Amino acid sequence: MVGTEEATSNNLKNTTPNETMRVPSSDKVINLDQGDPTVYEEYWQRMGDKCTVVISGSQSLSYFAKSKSICWFLESALEDSIRQLHRTVGNASADDHYIVVGTGSTQLIMASLYALCPPDRVQPTHVVAATPYYSCYPEIGSFMRSTLYEWAGDAKTYKGEGPFVEFVTFPNNPDGEMREVAVKGTTEGKLVHDLAYYWPQYTPINVCANHDIMLFTLSKCTGHAGSRIGWALVKDEVVARKMIKFMEVTTIGVSKEAQIRAAKILEVVTESCPSLGPENFFQHSRLIMADRWKRLREVVKEMEFFSLLDYPKSYCNFANVYSTTQPAFAWMKSDENKIKDLEKHLKGEKILTRNGNRFGTESNYVRISMLSTNEDFNIFLERMLAMKETMEAVQYNGI
Repeated sequence: MVGTEEATSNNLKNTTPNETMRVPSSDKVINLDQGDPTVYEEYWQRMGDKCTVVISGSQSLSYFAKSKSICWFLESALEDSIRQLHRTVGNASADDHYIVVGTGSTQLIMASLYALCPPDRVQPTHVVAATPYYSCYPEIGSFMRSTLYEWAGDAKTYKGEGPFVEFVTFPNNPDGEMREVAVKGTTEGKLVHDLAYYWPQYTPINVCANHDIMLFTLSKCTGHAGSRIGWALVKDEVVARKMIKFMEVTTIGVSKEAQIRAAKILEVVTESCPSLGPENFFQHSRLIMADRWKRLREVVKEMEFFSLLDYPKSYCNFANVYSTTQPAFAWMKSDENKIKDLEKHLKGEKILTRNGNRFGTESNYVRISMLSTNEDFNIFLERMLAMKETMEAVQYNGI
């Protein structure tokens, strides 16, 4: 017989959005495992038809884009929108880099490994990242069982010889820390800076990043995960061409329709930036993230069983304010004397999270998405408070 929780989860997978909304809050499974950016839906609904694009049947028939870019499938409108947005926000130097577009940042991660790992080595190139690292790095590094590269674990303790690739996530996923290069004392390593969350709603923009390879994704910038658009800013032309070759072999480019939509969305975001009102996308999003973090910290503060990281304040050159990092994910820790497997414990409360083991650390940590709908986030906080009362009662009764 299927358990109540599993049955509820399976039922939710087979319902329409409207049917899902009718599930009683007490029975609803809250999925905070994945970073599905539905938090931005309300903003884009309010924008109405500003991002609507019309594509005729005769448009985008060719594999090739009408662009002078070395990325032969990159639409010129998307390239222009990306460069203009980075100029406006000031988070990355785009004008002196080549742009490579991909199907989300995952494809670009794989393309960068293809470009950076020498094909003539007897042993695969090691791939590392500092713990806690993005949970998909080990999966990507091992999934294809490639002779080019293999996952080698924690960059903090890496002692390997020969060339390696280190992923530097800034701010880090899952813990929101501002990461630096972890492997020291060698010149044999190649670096990929994953800047998916280096946007004003998540952290103060106080450095214009200017690294060799920088990865971004539309899903975490604007919330349009379904369009599957990511881009890499690449300094070296040879590396950029190798990444483009990877796209050519695996998918023969990237959907033109998705690129056209992404170009319009980024244009609207850039045009909203001078506004001081709710139309300013980054200001709107930054205030939402700040409110959610404030409320979560208030709940956790009442509970002696859990803790969250604190982040220092710094000046944001884009927003012209002092603020702290307010990451897309909460990296929550439990007292392991009370709860050793926090993911399992929260699952019992119908809250799905991601276990710390997936990030190379202990199971008394979980990653919690802060990007859910308002309804789901509110239910999550309510269940946390209810959990506090239950755990205190258990302690009191000595059970």
